[in-house]
Amino acid sequence: MSMPHAASGDVITVQRGGDDFHRFSSIALAKTDELELIRLIMPKGKSMPEHHLPGEVTLLCLQGEIAVDIHGNSKVLRSGEMLYLIGGQAHALSAVQDSLVLLTILQG
Repeated sequence: MSMPHAASGDVITVQRGGDDFHRFSSIALAKTDELELIRLIMPKGKSMPEHHLPGEVTLLCLQGEIAVDIHGNSKVLRSGEMLYLIGGQAHALSAVQDSLVLLTILQG
């Protein structure tokens, strides 16, 4: 069952006690014609193959550590660090540790 998307003015809980880091999960927290907010749980060792999104993207690592393969090299994001990508930029993700990530997509 999917969760309802947050409405304007709603408080969104991104970090939750008791998160299950043993399986990958992706939950759309809010979505409009221009913006999408997605909460990703990536267990250690989980990867997302190279892909691209049409709109601009930010990845905010809230917990753990993820590697982002971009521009021919790998950038590591740790808790509290963020990465910005232009629309259409190919990238791949892998969890170095059990990780919680907030993905923001501006629809292109």
